Amino acid sequence: MTDESAVLLRLVGVGRRYGDRPVLRAVTLEVARGECVALVGDNGSGKSTLLRLAVGRERPSEGSVEFAGSPIDEDEAGVRARVATVLDAGAHYPDLTVREHLLLVALAHGLRVAAAEEAVAAELAAYRLTDHADLLPAALSSGQTQALLLASAFVRPHDLLVLDEPEQRLDVHARRELARRLAAHRDAGTAVLLATHHEGLRAVADRVVPLDAALAGAAGEG
Repeated sequence: MTDESAVLLRLVGVGRRYGDRPVLRAVTLEVARGECVALVGDNGSGKSTLLRLAVGRERPSEGSVEFAGSPIDEDEAGVRARVATVLDAGAHYPDLTVREHLLLVALAHGLRVAAAEEAVAAELAAYRLTDHADLLPAALSSGQTQALLLASAFVRPHDLLVLDEPEQRLDVHARRELARRLAAHRDAGTAVLLATHHEGLRAVADRVVPLDAALAGAAGEG
């Protein structure tokens, strides 16, 4: 049973419709500090929609989403400071180099210059981007672009990490390293919610929620 005081993200009876078309029905889900929850399901099952609802990027048609005990609003400063996401393939600054982009993210989220530069160097190394640090994003391969998006999430402080199929376009080594890093962040107290098709990332999760079952109100499997 989840410790109520540790719950950071709570979705209760969440549904989403686009016009007359229902995408999600009555999803209830909690993610606690130091816990990793993985959503699985076929393409088109609503995983991405649920993640956007979870971070306040979209509003549910019914039900509620709370972060740290309050209704979530992506535009609220406290949410922006504590929630890191990898949801959109184009979520980078096209006119900044890889290093400049990561440094801006780190500084914008409160790191001092020396700490930001150290964090950026560490992320460049972790995602094998050091030799590409002075390139613009348009010059990167698809796998390197995905690595940049992940580095942008990890380079900044966060209490909740939300990832939509973060394994896409990564090679075997990068996927293995991502699984290790997610486990380390979970063990350090970060709440992690991700959608994935990858067995290695699924293995990191404390709970796996099949989204079709979630539509029927299932609580997921351990």
